[in-house]
Amino acid sequence: MSYTSLNQFMQERFHEKLYKIALDGGMTCPNRDGTLGTGGCIFCSAKGSGDFAGNRTLSITEQLNAGISRIRSKTKAKHFIAYFQAFTNTYGPVEHLSALFTEAISHPAVSVLSVATRPDCLPPEVLSLLAELNQIKPVWVELGLQTIHPQTARLINRCYALPVYDTAVKQLRERNIDVIVHVILGLPGETADQMAETVDYVCRSGIQGIKLQLLHVLKDTPLAALYESGAYEPLSLEAYLDILELCLEKIPPSVTVHRLTGDGPKSILLAPLWSADKKRVLNAIHSRFPRT
Repeated sequence: MSYTSLNQFMQERFHEKLYKIALDGGMTCPNRDGTLGTGGCIFCSAKGSGDFAGNRTLSITEQLNAGISRIRSKTKAKHFIAYFQAFTNTYGPVEHLSALFTEAISHPAVSVLSVATRPDCLPPEVLSLLAELNQIKPVWVELGLQTIHPQTARLINRCYALPVYDTAVKQLRERNIDVIVHVILGLPGETADQMAETVDYVCRSGIQGIKLQLLHVLKDTPLAALYESGAYEPLSLEAYLDILELCLEKIPPSVTVHRLTGDGPKSILLAPLWSADKKRVLNAIHSRFPRT
Protein backbone atom coordinates (compact mmCIF):
# COMPACT_ATOMS: atom_id res chain seq x y z
CA MET A 1 0.00 0.00 0.00
CA SER A 2 1.43 3.36 -1.01
CA TYR A 3 1.59 6.25 1.43
CA THR A 4 4.05 9.04 2.22
CA SER A 5 6.02 8.10 5.31
CA LEU A 6 7.69 10.59 7.62
CA ASN A 7 11.14 9.31 6.69
CA GLN A 8 10.39 9.75 3.01
CA PHE A 9 9.11 13.28 3.62
CA MET A 10 12.19 14.20 5.67
CA GLN A 11 14.58 12.95 3.02
CA GLU A 12 12.77 14.92 0.34
CA ARG A 13 12.50 18.14 2.35
CA PHE A 14 15.56 18.10 4.63
CA HIS A 15 17.78 15.50 2.91
CA GLU A 16 18.30 13.69 6.22
CA LYS A 17 16.36 12.03 9.00
CA LEU A 18 15.37 14.45 11.75
CA TYR A 19 15.04 12.99 15.24
CA LYS A 20 12.32 14.28 17.53
CA ILE A 21 13.10 15.50 21.05
CA ALA A 22 9.99 15.67 23.23
CA LEU A 23 9.95 18.70 25.53
CA ASP A 24 7.93 19.69 28.57
CA GLY A 25 7.33 23.45 28.69
CA GLY A 26 5.51 23.33 32.03
CA MET A 27 2.05 23.80 30.50
CA THR A 28 -1.38 22.75 31.64
CA CYS A 29 -4.67 22.43 29.75
CA PRO A 30 -8.04 24.25 29.82
CA ASN A 31 -9.60 20.84 30.19
CA ARG A 32 -7.72 20.34 33.46
CA ASP A 33 -7.42 23.72 35.17
CA GLY A 34 -11.16 24.32 35.45
CA THR A 35 -11.57 26.60 32.42
CA LEU A 36 -13.38 23.84 30.50
CA GLY A 37 -13.06 20.94 32.90
CA THR A 38 -10.86 19.34 35.52
CA GLY A 39 -10.47 15.73 34.43
CA GLY A 40 -8.89 16.11 31.01
CA CYS A 41 -9.69 13.75 28.16
CA ILE A 42 -10.52 10.28 29.46
CA PHE A 43 -7.40 8.66 27.96
CA CYS A 44 -4.86 11.30 28.98
CA SER A 45 -2.25 10.38 31.60
CA ALA A 46 -1.28 12.55 34.54
CA LYS A 47 1.59 13.91 32.43
CA GLY A 48 -0.73 15.18 29.72
CA SER A 49 0.46 12.76 27.03
CA GLY A 50 4.01 13.86 27.78
CA ASP A 51 5.17 10.65 29.43
CA PHE A 52 8.22 10.52 27.18
CA ALA A 53 8.94 14.25 27.30
CA GLY A 54 11.86 15.93 29.02
CA ASN A 55 12.09 17.03 32.64
CA ARG A 56 10.09 20.23 33.14
CA THR A 57 12.42 21.33 35.91
CA LEU A 58 15.14 21.79 33.27
CA SER A 59 15.33 24.67 30.82
CA ILE A 60 14.36 24.05 27.20
CA THR A 61 18.02 24.20 26.18
CA GLU A 62 18.93 21.67 28.87
CA GLN A 63 16.13 19.35 27.75
CA LEU A 64 17.26 19.65 24.14
CA ASN A 65 20.90 19.01 24.98
CA ALA A 66 19.99 15.96 27.05
CA GLY A 67 17.89 14.57 24.22
CA ILE A 68 20.55 15.28 21.63
CA SER A 69 23.21 13.53 23.71
CA ARG A 70 20.99 10.51 24.20
CA ILE A 71 20.14 10.16 20.51
CA ARG A 72 23.67 10.82 19.28
CA SER A 73 24.97 8.09 21.57
CA LYS A 74 23.07 5.64 19.37
CA THR A 75 22.97 7.31 15.94
CA LYS A 76 24.79 9.76 13.71
CA ALA A 77 21.94 12.26 13.98
CA LYS A 78 22.77 15.82 12.97
CA HIS A 79 19.53 17.78 13.31
CA PHE A 80 16.39 17.53 15.37
CA ILE A 81 12.74 18.47 15.83
CA ALA A 82 12.02 20.40 19.03
CA TYR A 83 8.65 18.92 19.98
CA PHE A 84 6.61 20.58 22.71
CA GLN A 85 4.55 17.54 23.64
CA ALA A 86 3.20 17.63 27.18
CA PHE A 87 -0.26 19.14 27.76
CA THR A 88 -1.49 22.11 25.65
CA ASN A 89 1.48 24.06 24.39
CA THR A 90 -0.20 27.26 23.24
CA TYR A 91 -2.17 27.67 26.44
CA GLY A 92 -0.46 30.52 28.25
CA PRO A 93 0.62 34.16 27.97
CA VAL A 94 2.12 34.85 24.57
CA GLU A 95 5.22 36.38 26.18
CA HIS A 96 5.89 33.12 28.00
CA LEU A 97 5.28 31.06 24.87
CA SER A 98 7.55 33.33 22.86
CA ALA A 99 10.41 32.82 25.30
CA LEU A 100 10.05 29.03 25.26
CA PHE A 101 9.63 28.64 21.51
CA THR A 102 12.38 31.13 20.65
CA GLU A 103 14.81 29.31 22.93
CA ALA A 104 14.00 26.04 21.18
CA ILE A 105 14.07 27.29 17.61
CA SER A 106 17.34 29.14 18.20
CA HIS A 107 19.20 25.96 19.12
CA PRO A 108 21.72 25.31 16.31
CA ALA A 109 20.83 21.60 16.08
CA VAL A 110 17.09 22.22 15.76
CA SER A 111 15.65 22.26 12.24
CA VAL A 112 11.92 22.24 13.06
CA LEU A 113 9.73 23.53 15.89
CA SER A 114 6.69 21.29 16.47
CA VAL A 115 3.98 22.40 18.89
CA ALA A 116 1.22 20.10 20.14
CA THR A 117 -1.96 21.88 21.16
CA ARG A 118 -5.74 22.05 21.07
CA PRO A 119 -7.59 23.81 18.22
CA ASP A 120 -9.39 26.00 20.77
CA CYS A 121 -6.09 27.40 22.14
CA LEU A 122 -4.89 29.42 19.17
CA PRO A 123 -5.81 33.08 19.82
CA PRO A 124 -4.68 35.74 17.32
CA GLU A 125 -1.57 36.73 19.25
CA VAL A 126 -0.37 33.12 19.39
CA LEU A 127 -1.05 32.64 15.69
CA SER A 128 1.03 35.75 15.00
CA LEU A 129 3.88 34.39 17.13
CA LEU A 130 3.85 31.06 15.32
CA ALA A 131 3.83 32.86 11.96
CA GLU A 132 6.86 34.94 12.99
CA LEU A 133 8.77 31.86 14.12
CA ASN A 134 7.84 30.10 10.88
CA GLN A 135 9.93 32.71 9.08
CA ILE A 136 13.00 31.56 11.03
CA LYS A 137 12.61 27.78 10.76
CA PRO A 138 9.68 25.54 9.83
CA VAL A 139 6.93 25.42 12.46
CA TRP A 140 4.53 22.49 12.67
CA VAL A 141 1.38 22.64 14.77
CA GLU A 142 -0.02 19.32 15.95
CA LEU A 143 -3.74 19.37 16.70
CA GLY A 144 -5.34 16.76 18.95
CA LEU A 145 -8.64 16.08 17.18
CA GLN A 146 -8.94 12.29 17.74
CA THR A 147 -12.40 11.99 16.15
CA ILE A 148 -14.92 13.95 14.09
CA HIS A 149 -17.91 12.23 15.68
CA PRO A 150 -19.77 14.40 18.26
CA GLN A 151 -20.96 11.51 20.42
CA THR A 152 -17.41 10.18 20.80
CA ALA A 153 -16.05 13.67 21.42
CA ARG A 154 -18.49 14.07 24.31
CA LEU A 155 -17.62 10.64 25.68
CA ILE A 156 -13.88 11.32 25.70
CA ASN A 157 -14.48 14.77 27.26
CA ARG A 158 -12.73 16.69 24.45
CA CYS A 159 -14.66 19.88 25.23
CA TYR A 160 -14.66 21.55 21.82
CA ALA A 161 -16.77 21.13 18.68
CA LEU A 162 -15.60 20.14 15.20
CA PRO A 163 -16.01 23.65 13.66
CA VAL A 164 -13.33 24.85 16.12
CA TYR A 165 -10.93 22.43 14.47
CA ASP A 166 -11.91 23.61 10.99
CA THR A 167 -11.26 27.23 11.95
CA ALA A 168 -7.88 26.40 13.49
CA VAL A 169 -6.69 24.60 10.36
CA LYS A 170 -7.85 27.47 8.16
CA GLN A 171 -6.09 30.08 10.30
CA LEU A 172 -2.85 28.11 10.47
CA ARG A 173 -2.78 27.45 6.74
CA GLU A 174 -3.43 31.13 6.01
CA ARG A 175 -0.09 31.68 7.75
CA ASN A 176 1.59 28.86 5.81
CA ILE A 177 2.06 26.77 8.96
CA ASP A 178 2.04 23.00 8.47
CA VAL A 179 -0.70 21.18 10.38
CA ILE A 180 -0.42 17.64 11.71
CA VAL A 181 -3.55 16.03 13.15
CA HIS A 182 -3.72 13.35 15.83
CA VAL A 183 -6.41 10.67 15.34
CA ILE A 184 -6.99 7.91 17.89
CA LEU A 185 -8.11 4.51 16.63
CA GLY A 186 -10.18 2.33 18.93
CA LEU A 187 -12.12 4.97 20.84
CA PRO A 188 -15.09 3.55 22.79
CA GLY A 189 -18.15 2.85 20.67
CA GLU A 190 -16.61 3.75 17.31
CA THR A 191 -16.77 1.39 14.35
CA ALA A 192 -13.95 0.90 11.87
CA ASP A 193 -15.94 2.85 9.29
CA GLN A 194 -16.34 5.78 11.68
CA MET A 195 -12.59 5.86 12.28
CA ALA A 196 -11.97 5.85 8.53
CA GLU A 197 -14.49 8.69 8.18
CA THR A 198 -12.44 10.77 10.61
CA VAL A 199 -9.27 10.13 8.63
CA ASP A 200 -11.00 10.99 5.36
CA TYR A 201 -12.38 14.23 6.81
CA VAL A 202 -9.10 15.48 8.20
CA CYS A 203 -7.22 14.61 5.02
CA ARG A 204 -9.66 16.79 3.09
CA SER A 205 -9.38 19.67 5.57
CA GLY A 206 -6.10 21.02 4.24
CA ILE A 207 -3.62 19.33 6.59
CA GLN A 208 -0.05 18.29 5.79
CA GLY A 209 0.41 15.37 8.18
CA ILE A 210 -1.48 12.82 10.25
CA LYS A 211 -0.69 10.66 13.28
CA LEU A 212 -2.68 7.47 13.74
CA GLN A 213 -2.56 6.37 17.37
CA LEU A 214 -3.79 3.19 19.02
CA LEU A 215 -5.90 3.94 22.09
CA HIS A 216 -4.01 2.87 25.21
CA VAL A 217 -5.67 2.30 28.55
CA LEU A 218 -3.43 3.92 31.16
CA LYS A 219 -3.65 3.63 34.92
CA ASP A 220 -5.54 6.25 36.91
CA THR A 221 -7.52 7.60 33.97
CA PRO A 222 -11.29 7.66 33.45
CA LEU A 223 -10.75 5.26 30.55
CA ALA A 224 -9.11 2.82 32.97
CA ALA A 225 -12.30 2.81 35.03
CA LEU A 226 -14.34 2.00 31.90
CA TYR A 227 -11.96 -0.81 31.01
CA GLU A 228 -11.88 -2.29 34.50
CA SER A 229 -15.69 -2.27 34.66
CA GLY A 230 -15.90 -4.17 31.37
CA ALA A 231 -17.48 -1.24 29.54
CA TYR A 232 -14.56 -0.89 27.13
CA GLU A 233 -12.76 -3.62 25.21
CA PRO A 234 -9.42 -2.69 23.59
CA LEU A 235 -8.60 -3.60 20.02
CA SER A 236 -6.72 -6.77 19.17
CA LEU A 237 -3.61 -6.45 17.00
CA GLU A 238 -5.41 -7.98 14.03
CA ALA A 239 -8.37 -5.61 14.40
CA TYR A 240 -5.99 -2.67 14.62
CA LEU A 241 -4.24 -3.73 11.40
CA ASP A 242 -7.61 -4.06 9.64
CA ILE A 243 -8.57 -0.53 10.76
CA LEU A 244 -5.20 0.84 9.66
CA GLU A 245 -5.82 -0.58 6.20
CA LEU A 246 -9.16 1.20 5.96
CA CYS A 247 -7.59 4.45 7.13
CA LEU A 248 -4.53 4.32 4.88
CA GLU A 249 -6.82 3.99 1.88
CA LYS A 250 -8.18 7.45 2.76
CA ILE A 251 -4.80 9.20 3.02
CA PRO A 252 -3.54 10.88 -0.17
CA PRO A 253 0.20 11.10 -0.98
CA SER A 254 0.10 14.82 -0.18
CA VAL A 255 -0.50 14.02 3.51
CA THR A 256 2.51 12.62 5.36
CA VAL A 257 1.86 9.74 7.74
CA HIS A 258 3.87 10.64 10.85
CA ARG A 259 2.78 7.63 12.88
CA LEU A 260 0.98 4.32 12.41
CA THR A 261 0.88 3.35 16.06
CA GLY A 262 2.25 4.66 19.34
CA ASP A 263 3.69 3.75 22.70
CA GLY A 264 2.01 3.64 26.07
CA PRO A 265 4.41 3.82 29.03
CA LYS A 266 4.81 0.22 30.20
CA SER A 267 4.75 1.25 33.85
CA ILE A 268 1.17 2.54 33.56
CA LEU A 269 -0.16 0.54 30.58
CA LEU A 270 -3.22 -1.57 31.41
CA ALA A 271 -4.28 -2.54 27.88
CA PRO A 272 -3.87 -3.67 25.21
CA LEU A 273 -0.78 -5.44 26.50
CA TRP A 274 0.25 -6.60 23.01
CA SER A 275 1.10 -2.97 22.26
CA ALA A 276 3.98 -3.11 24.75
CA ASP A 277 5.90 -5.43 22.38
CA LYS A 278 6.97 -2.64 20.03
CA LYS A 279 9.13 -4.85 17.83
CA ARG A 280 6.26 -7.28 17.24
CA VAL A 281 3.83 -4.46 16.48
CA LEU A 282 6.16 -2.71 14.03
CA ASN A 283 6.99 -6.00 12.30
CA ALA A 284 3.28 -6.75 11.91
CA ILE A 285 2.61 -3.28 10.48
CA HIS A 286 5.53 -3.42 8.04
CA SER A 287 4.57 -6.92 6.95
CA ARG A 288 0.95 -5.91 6.35
CA PHE A 289 1.76 -2.57 4.72
CA PRO A 290 5.05 -2.83 2.84
CA ARG A 291 6.06 0.44 1.19
CA THR A 292 5.49 0.40 -2.58
